[in-house]
Amino acid sequence: MDNKRALIELKNISKSYDDETVVNNVNLTIYENEFLTLLGPSGCGKTTILRIIAGFIKPETGEVIINGKVFNDLPPYARPIHTVFQKYALFPHLNVIDNVAFGLNNRSWDYLEKFYGEEKINAEIKALSTNKEISQKKAIKSLIYKDSIQALKLVKLDGFIKRKVDQLSGGQQQRVALARALVNKPQILLLDEPLAALDLKLRQNMQYELKEMQRTLGITFLFVTHDQEEAMTMSDRIVVMKEGVIQQLGTPKSIYNEPINRYVANFIGETNILKGVYVKKDLVNFLGVDFKCLGYKFNDLEEVDVVIRPEDFDVVDLEKAKLVGEVVFSLFKGVHNEYEVLVKGEKLLVHTYESYEVGQPIGLAIDPYEIHMMKVEKSE
Repeated sequence: MDNKRALIELKNISKSYDDETVVNNVNLTIYENEFLTLLGPSGCGKTTILRIIAGFIKPETGEVIINGKVFNDLPPYARPIHTVFQKYALFPHLNVIDNVAFGLNNRSWDYLEKFYGEEKINAEIKALSTNKEISQKKAIKSLIYKDSIQALKLVKLDGFIKRKVDQLSGGQQQRVALARALVNKPQILLLDEPLAALDLKLRQNMQYELKEMQRTLGITFLFVTHDQEEAMTMSDRIVVMKEGVIQQLGTPKSIYNEPINRYVANFIGETNILKGVYVKKDLVNFLGVDFKCLGYKFNDLEEVDVVIRPEDFDVVDLEKAKLVGEVVFSLFKGVHNEYEVLVKGEKLLVHTYESYEVGQPIGLAIDPYEIHMMKVEKSE
């Protein structure tokens, strides 16, 4: 992110409720035009961070800096931010376009004059003029209507402008909420688990559409979710949180391949974590077998945690195998088979296209670059 400008900076942010710390001394930089996801289980502090940035909650300590200025005491409406919530908070008595235009229609005229600018307002007055004089207010109303149509086009709902929101599906209502936020041309869009109420197929479709929308608009998206697949699919970077503390920050690929601890390794996807010993440079021992490894620097004979993703095992002929085990559980997952394999008393999760029956022996090998290692945590 070296070439991108820092848009939001959180410095030593903390927040407690009833003597319980929910955000603990968080430091985080969010860059211009990036898609950043706060990922973690319920109660880890991710939504509290989102609400602190939005201005709905004040931090007890620390600073919220946006565009280089401290925003701690500024109310939500004074920030270059809009939020889309899990519950869309649409107005049932209004149709789609009136819901989208609601925020701008209820802004002061002073605000709207600055929002559109004199040149654009005068151009709209000229475009609307026939034989009668067009007021500035009428021109601004026209601009709001046009921008609302454009926002609905972005979310592919421009054919629904007169529809009442209670006549829309959950996915369509979510798009209206997005359009309502986008029409305000925010610099930053905060999304608090906006896909949680959607069914699986629609949620997957919306993941791709949200990412494409973010690329097209060039807006910074800050997304909150507990769903690892959502985070991996859409994010430029992911912040993995636990009990109000950032555990790891990085690209989806780096967090998946190089988790910093057991919590991250287990939370991001399925994994096998095995106790091992770093024998010497480029050599690690686990399950009683020496394996070549690459790129790690530990002390000779230091205990390590070895991380192997289920898809990183190679299923090979028994005579070529580094490990031989027995299939004790089998599940067909459509794109692959999932097996539990018992090897020297340890159950390994293995994904492969090969077909095996429960009770069959299976040979496994692992390429050196698929073996990842972590320091053993003190609590272990």
